[in-house]
Amino acid sequence: MDENIYLGIDFGTSGARAITINSHKQIQAEAHIRFELSPPDLANYWRTILFQLICQIPLGVRQSIQAVAIDGTSSTVLLCDQQGNPLEDPILYHDSRAATVLSQVKAIVPTHHPVISATSSFAKLLWWAASWSSTSAYFLHQADWLSFQLHGQLGITDYHNALKLGYDVGALCYPDWLQGLPFHLPNVVAPGTAIAPILPHLSVELGLPNHCIIRAGTTDSIAAFLASGVQAPGAAVTSLGSTLVLKLLSQTRVDDAQYGIYSHRLGDLWLVGGASNTGGGSAAALF
Repeated sequence: MDENIYLGIDFGTSGARAITINSHKQIQAEAHIRFELSPPDLANYWRTILFQLICQIPLGVRQSIQAVAIDGTSSTVLLCDQQGNPLEDPILYHDSRAATVLSQVKAIVPTHHPVISATSSFAKLLWWAASWSSTSAYFLHQADWLSFQLHGQLGITDYHNALKLGYDVGALCYPDWLQGLPFHLPNVVAPGTAIAPILPHLSVELGLPNHCIIRAGTTDSIAAFLASGVQAPGAAVTSLGSTLVLKLLSQTRVDDAQYGIYSHRLGDLWLVGGASNTGGGSAAALF
């Protein structure tokens, strides 16, 4: 067996999937777990699913895994204490409770900024800030928190997940208007950045080598784009999950919240696109 195996884990809306490939991009093993409907203690349920999913990979494959990366649903967020324990249930990507603070969002951020949405991470941050004054709490995305379960380094995200938090993916820094909020914002790194080896006790428990590196992840829709293999500007990918997502590889950055268009950084290029609720979630509700 090829000694260099890599594990990618996708946390979607209805379930989680894992796939391992070798250095030639050949699939070695796959696993899938469908989520329960409305499980209690959602974050810890995710952690259980994460460990179960890894253990579904055959042991012989697991023992050769060199690196792991996790993607999660964009704008699914958690508020955690200094040990990484959730302080409240996560707020899911499509939850619009932050509509109550949308006027506050508009008063803070530049006109037509991508975070001007009741479902953006930034809007959810402000919604939590209205009821939490703790300066020791950590604000994390789903992929950040799940990766933390494996590497133990609290407060690290990637600039794909951080876009809807308001991180400036052009200047690669948090803008001034994000300063002074009552939570620890995650440190932002490029997707795929090596964070730390797997925690020693998990190396034993999950059958992964102790030198296996946990890398920064991405969002689910960008993972779908990367899986398509598209590399030429002008090419676009549509992915159908619970939502319908369109992303086009471009040399030009385009952001305009009034049309639902925003751009992710992808190396020296941009992923221009948006999402629609006319996806599998709507179909499942009708049929």
